[in-house]
Amino acid sequence: MSKVFIIGLPRTGTTSISVAFLNLGFKVAHTAFTKQTFALADVVTDSPCFSDYKQLDKLFPGSQFIYLTRDLTAWLPSVQRLLQRMLPHLTLKTGQFSPVLKRSFDQTFQLSHPDLLTDEHLTACYQNHKTEVMDYFSGKSCFLSIDISKQNSYQMLCDFLKISIDEKDSSSHVCSSPHDSSSPHDSSFPHVSSFPHVNKGAQVAHWKAVKHSNKISSFSAGKDHRQFLDYT
Repeated sequence: MSKVFIIGLPRTGTTSISVAFLNLGFKVAHTAFTKQTFALADVVTDSPCFSDYKQLDKLFPGSQFIYLTRDLTAWLPSVQRLLQRMLPHLTLKTGQFSPVLKRSFDQTFQLSHPDLLTDEHLTACYQNHKTEVMDYFSGKSCFLSIDISKQNSYQMLCDFLKISIDEKDSSSHVCSSPHDSSSPHDSSFPHVSSFPHVNKGAQVAHWKAVKHSNKISSFSAGKDHRQFLDYT
């Protein structure tokens, strides 16, 4: 079954785009650590998608991948604050976070690096990740790169996903998408032309406060309990 994977690094707008997809009628998981979460969600964002996009591309053929960019001058202090807060829980052997999340972050940021939080190291991590993503998806129609702070980025997303937004009146739009055909929600959505701006500044936990019937738990259990995907 095809999915939409958001493969931008943390603090590039993954929560904002997750909320936007909820509002468009998609089932969304912001981070996914079990097979069942991937099975239930239409859209998966953040960890482990930003590190495992190659495996996900093979495991879910026909899926679409959206890479989020952000100006480094804004991203660096934001990701530094995030990593400082998360580091005690990212220790590979004893950290309390999911092993999948710890592996994903370690693969991308090299958590044991002595200069982990420096501008130089994190800039290199960002640029290396971007280069690898762009090289892998070069020439592929299943890929979109956007900066959600840019004015036309929301329309670029809708065009990429072939989501039609037809004006009904001055205050609402009708949205139709192949992914929302089974959605229990009404197809009328507030008029929007840009992404919501959440997790501003030092805030990192907006997703936890979101209440929505299409929100999928990162730890959903199924017939395989909370087992992660088998990439082999």
